[in-house]
Order: sequence, then structure tokens, then C-alpha cells
Amino acid sequence: MLHSIDLNSDLGEGYGAWTMGDDAAMLDIVSSANVACGFHAGDPAGILATLRQAARRGVAVGAHVSYPDRVGFGRRAMQIDPDDLAADVIYQIGALQGMARAAGTRVGYVKPHGALYNTIASDLRQGDAVIAAIRAVDPSLILMGLAGAPILSRAREAGLATVAEAFADRAYTAQGTLVPRGQAGAVLRDPGTIAARMVRLATEGLVQAVDGSTLRLAADSICVHGDSPGAVRMARELRAALVAAGIGVASFTGPAPNRMPGGGSAAG
Repeated sequence: MLHSIDLNSDLGEGYGAWTMGDDAAMLDIVSSANVACGFHAGDPAGILATLRQAARRGVAVGAHVSYPDRVGFGRRAMQIDPDDLAADVIYQIGALQGMARAAGTRVGYVKPHGALYNTIASDLRQGDAVIAAIRAVDPSLILMGLAGAPILSRAREAGLATVAEAFADRAYTAQGTLVPRGQAGAVLRDPGTIAARMVRLATEGLVQAVDGSTLRLAADSICVHGDSPGAVRMARELRAALVAAGIGVASFTGPAPNRMPGGGSAAG
């Protein structure tokens, strides 16, 4: 049984007058925020606002890097030359690092988004490009990836620290992959069911697959998608259920600073 586990959400995904999710409410619940870097969602002003709110609350920040796919919200698979993909990831991490510093916090990890996340789970060519990009920017950054996926062991072999992630609001196949969003039952919506599933994961290391079989899954972090309907209620009930089961909620990076030396403060 785990003594504590990280709870994360994908945030900073609004664009101009268009908002997605309730970042302020989620930041009162989660311990880590995967902040969009502009390639699948997010605009500079919105990203900066989310980073400032994360800094005020001491929530850890990760770069939520993506394919260049605003129209598809980063959820369309793309065949990209590895050198181009590495450059894209370097660009996104660097941009978020600068904005995080201005907001009074720092980027502690990298979580690929959507189709990129799912592709690199097993695609060595694209996975190696993402690993190389992280190492080129800052090899102390942690890579967050799908629990049980080959990308995690490959990243560790390359010298990166990793965090294994489970998804509260997504169904699993018997092979331990996520059920594709286009299939019925892929996205879970009942807060009570979600909370019970994740408490079992944290206490027993088990989760039920879509076919009724039981998967053994070792995870250090649990994600609630910020754009899911009822995301705030899901996250709130999940956190309460974890705490009731004696499991603390804490980031794997430790508390985020509320001020960076020589940088901006969390105020503003």
C-alpha cells in the first residue's frame, strides 16, 4: 500500500475567450499540474495565469508537450521526423520554463499529451526523440508516462528519472493500454466509481480492465483530465477517498517553490 500518491491534471488549455476546464478549482485539489505549452492548446496569457495560480498554491508544474495539432487538440497521431519532433519538444519545454520562472515556479517534469503520449508508450523511434529532447534541455527533468509502458524503462536506461501514471477517468484494455477514445466506455464519468477504482489501485496495485479482467498496475501518479465533464467533482471525490483510505496526496517532485531566486514571485 502506498503512503502517498500524486494527483495530476492537464491544465492551461484555454485559448483567448474560449475556456476549458476550471484551472483554479483543480489547482486546489491536485498536487501536480501538466500545463499546456501552446502546441495542442493554450495561449501565453492563459498559460501564465495558470502557472501563477499553481505557484500560489505550491502545486508542482510539468510541461505538457504535444504534437503541433491545435485543430485536433493533440489527439491525432502524426508521423514526424524524429529530429523535428525533438526540436518541437525542446521548444515547448523551453517556452514553459521561461513562463514558469516569470510566474515564480519551475518546470519539474515532462508529460507528453494525447496522441504523442500514446504513441511513444511503445514507439521506440518517437520515444527516443522525446527522451533526447528532455536530456538536451535538462536531464534532471522527470518523464511521466503510462504505467507499464516500454517508454519508462527506455527513459531510465537513458538516464532520466520517470514517474508511472494511471488514469482515473479512462478505461483500460486487458493489455494495460488505454481504451481508444472513439470506443464506447473509453471515458469514465461516475465520480464514485472512479474514486473506488483509484483507491484500489493505490492500496492493492490493481485495476479492472474493460473486459472484466484484473490488471496489476504500479503507478506513482493519477491523472484526472481537466477537460472531462465534471472533472472538478471527480478530482475532489477522488482526493477525499484517497485521504479517507489513509493515502496522502503529494507531488513526486516535492513542494513547488513559491518564489524563484532572481525571478518573479507567486503574487500577481
